[in-house]
Amino acid sequence: MKVAIIMGSDSDWGVMKSAAETLKTFGVDVDLTVASAHRTPQKVRDFVTESDAQIFIAAAGMAAHLAGVVASLTTKPVIGVPISSEPFRGLDALLSTVQMPGGVPVATVAVNGAKNAALFAVEMLALQDAALAEKLIAYRKQMATEIERKDQKLKEAFS
Repeated sequence: MKVAIIMGSDSDWGVMKSAAETLKTFGVDVDLTVASAHRTPQKVRDFVTESDAQIFIAAAGMAAHLAGVVASLTTKPVIGVPISSEPFRGLDALLSTVQMPGGVPVATVAVNGAKNAALFAVEMLALQDAALAEKLIAYRKQMATEIERKDQKLKEAFS
């Protein structure tokens, strides 16, 4: 199982690191690259067409065409992560990523939603991998337990 993470700039790594770390936590191999839809389109094409990844996560800010370009080059699932940048704090990237034409889908998460992109990729991979599905179930149970612990702590502090 492999997920490719492609970022338009190395400055996106601050956000995308959580996606890579989340995937590794689940034992999913990660292939990382920086390639720009506008400045290095041939590199994007080569990376996508030569990749053995099952899912792509594409992250970019501002015009954010990277996820759409990746989707145009593959029939594998693409998850777009809009990156917050000035002057619109990610709204421009969100709209660029989510407004794909019919026939070229890109699943889109929240601005800077790299962790959710990784978890969505894990969910897709888990459809064909029972062990990964069990890890995902355990992860969800751990989250619920943590919320209950925080709830109890808050109640104890204010009683």
